[in-house]
Order: sequence, then structure tokens, then C-alpha cells
Amino acid sequence: MNIGIIVFSHTNNTFSVANKLKEVFYNTAHTATVERITTASRNPTVEPDIKLKDIPDVSNYDALIFASPVWAFSLCPVMKKYLNGLASLNGKKVALFVTQQLRFSWMGGNRAIKQMIKICQSKGANIANTGIVNWSSKNKEEQIHNLLECFKKI
Repeated sequence: MNIGIIVFSHTNNTFSVANKLKEVFYNTAHTATVERITTASRNPTVEPDIKLKDIPDVSNYDALIFASPVWAFSLCPVMKKYLNGLASLNGKKVALFVTQQLRFSWMGGNRAIKQMIKICQSKGANIANTGIVNWSSKNKEEQIHNLLECFKKI
């Protein structure tokens, strides 16, 4: 199976988890590629109209993993714009994860995941797994480990 790990990461926290996930697939029969979404602006946190620069094409992947940070208790606007811009995810297996600075998932992580699910399902995706990593939690490493174990079954 050819798996695309599509990630937006402003601070590289989300990107670091995506790379660990790619390593998990390295010793399996699956091929995994990490592709980054980038913006034309160096600081998309203050950009009112986000312009995407690097827009990964998902058509060649059998399964997808979308990864994003949580900003302001919601899905990061960069990932939201990217997902909304996708033509179709019809029939594709999709897993989703977010990273957030706050310690509790109810402080934005749950909402961001729900937003991702809604957009992906509206594009025809079959949601396989979801995960949240609370970056300031003392259990962060355990959360990352559990996410990797769960997602490798995609």
C-alpha cells in the first residue's frame, strides 16, 4: 500500500510525529511518503487570506494520513484550506491526527479532529483512525507511541 502522510507544521512538532510515523512503515510492506503543505507567507498565523505554496497531490496514494496543529482551539486554517481544496478522497482510507500545545484534548484537539473528519467525509473518505498529541502533557511520549501503534494498522 502506498501511504501519503500529508502534514502542515509551523513549529515542526507535528512534522516530527509524521516522520516517526513514516519510520514505522519503513519495516513493513507499505511505502510511506511525508509531504508538507507550505504557505507563501513565513508567518501564516497572522495572514488573513492564506495562500498555499506547496500543495501535495493525493491522487497517487492508496491511503492518507493528514496531520495538523491545533490553533486557537480549532483546526489550523492552513490545513482547513488544504482539505477544503481537495477534489475527492472517494474510497480512500484516511487517518487523522493533530498536535496541540495545551494538555487536554478538549481544549481544541477534539474540535479540530471533528472538523477534519467532517471535511474528509464530505470528500468521500473512509476514516480509519484519529489521534491527538498534547505537546505539554507529561504523557506526550506515550501518546505518540500509542498513535504510532494505532496508525500502523491503516
